[in-house]
Amino acid sequence: MESKPFCWVLLAFFILSCFAAQTHGRMKEQGLHHLYKSILKPDFGLNTGLFQAPDLVIDQTNVLPQQGLKERDWIKAWPGQPPVKFSQYGGYVTVNKAAGRALYYYLAEADQQYKDTLPLLLWLNGGPGCSSLAYGAMQELGPFRVHSDGKTLFRNKFAWNYAANVLFLESPAGVGYSYSNTTSDYSKMGDRITAADNYLFLVNWLERFPEYKNRPFYISGESYAGHYVPQLAHTILHHNKKANRTIINLKGIIIGNAVINDETDERGMYDYFATHALVPDRVVSQIQKYCNFSPKAVNQSSECTAAINVVDPNIADIDIYNIYAPICLSTNLTVPPKKASVLNFDPCTDYYVYAYLNRPDVQVAIHANVTKLTHDWEPCSDILSNWLDSPSTIIPLLQEFMSNGLRVWVFSGDTDGRVPVTSTKYSIDKLKLPVKTNWHPWYLKGEVGGYTEVYKGDLTFATVRDAGHQVPSFQPARALSLIKHFLDGTPLPNTKRS
Repeated sequence: MESKPFCWVLLAFFILSCFAAQTHGRMKEQGLHHLYKSILKPDFGLNTGLFQAPDLVIDQTNVLPQQGLKERDWIKAWPGQPPVKFSQYGGYVTVNKAAGRALYYYLAEADQQYKDTLPLLLWLNGGPGCSSLAYGAMQELGPFRVHSDGKTLFRNKFAWNYAANVLFLESPAGVGYSYSNTTSDYSKMGDRITAADNYLFLVNWLERFPEYKNRPFYISGESYAGHYVPQLAHTILHHNKKANRTIINLKGIIIGNAVINDETDERGMYDYFATHALVPDRVVSQIQKYCNFSPKAVNQSSECTAAINVVDPNIADIDIYNIYAPICLSTNLTVPPKKASVLNFDPCTDYYVYAYLNRPDVQVAIHANVTKLTHDWEPCSDILSNWLDSPSTIIPLLQEFMSNGLRVWVFSGDTDGRVPVTSTKYSIDKLKLPVKTNWHPWYLKGEVGGYTEVYKGDLTFATVRDAGHQVPSFQPARALSLIKHFLDGTPLPNTKRS
């Protein structure tokens, strides 16, 4: 029987998922159901070799004068925000002067009394093409959440700037408020150029904020940032070694529900569907029997195609990013705002954030130069027409970091069905690391916060119980505990007294 290229089968699966999910919530699902392959070329443009750090020349052509720009970037207040005791900054860093390419950032410093002693933590969302402002800052770990009126903010008492000075970056150009004056850039994006631009962003940003130059620096992110974070870390290590000095004081990385290894990510996703009663076991058995998840696979059998085609109708009416979460049933803003709680995540939050970040007064207050954009601000970009390169695995990079003494943590919200805990476990198994600390529960306030295992080489894997793809959205207290222990370099607590 005639077979179809496997890439087209998976691409169709993700596009169908996107279409179905839009009926429930255009913002998050429209963007995140891109997942990490649907904007790639039809053959996925896979580079199955190890990612190679861009070999940049760091000179006056790409490290630009930054005097006075920090003061210009100071945010007096976001419109509608409650009072706070920390400083905020937002603005642009040019990463390619000739192309007019600039990335937007938002910095939420720690409280005044702690900011000089706490580390710097960078957060990256994935996609490719999803905004770290839309998700990380406004729905997950940032200091504020948006009320249902789309006009006012309320405090997130579990924000990560209690543990670090947190830097959010909209990357690559074309995502969120970030832009390029050379529109052809948007059709040339990929992992390699993203890593290069993110690195140049950091080098320039540290010139603008020199007080952070020697501060311990950590990189965090989720989903396709499972590529962004390790690739940026690899680029930092490369240039530190090339210069024979510490340009950026990188100490570790932490990635959540992360795209790590295509073959195990895909196999683990279908296993999760079966073990969580989303699809029949027999269908997944057929997928595992007839489908070849190897990145070298080109064609698949008709049996594989038929089995995969059964999956989508079974998951179309749930939020696959949190299989037990409610869905958004009304996209309307409300006046007055609904009673809000950080501990009870509102599934319609995407709509509130969309309305808020498209307000002219908000854009003026946070120095977002929307005149450079050809479209409204969107949580996930639809102008990145293809994605040029995406290695099939980043596992060798994790091995490199451990051999260089970096702290490496991988965490997984256990109700995410898109990059589920099974995928992450299978990917870590590929490392074949001896166990240092056996699998056990970790605790927060007397309850199990999740489970963890530590491997020789000091890679820590942790689950977060009852959390979806965006862990800090659904379990903010557990996420804050997790990041505190990561930054402190201390094991997750193994007793109920924690």
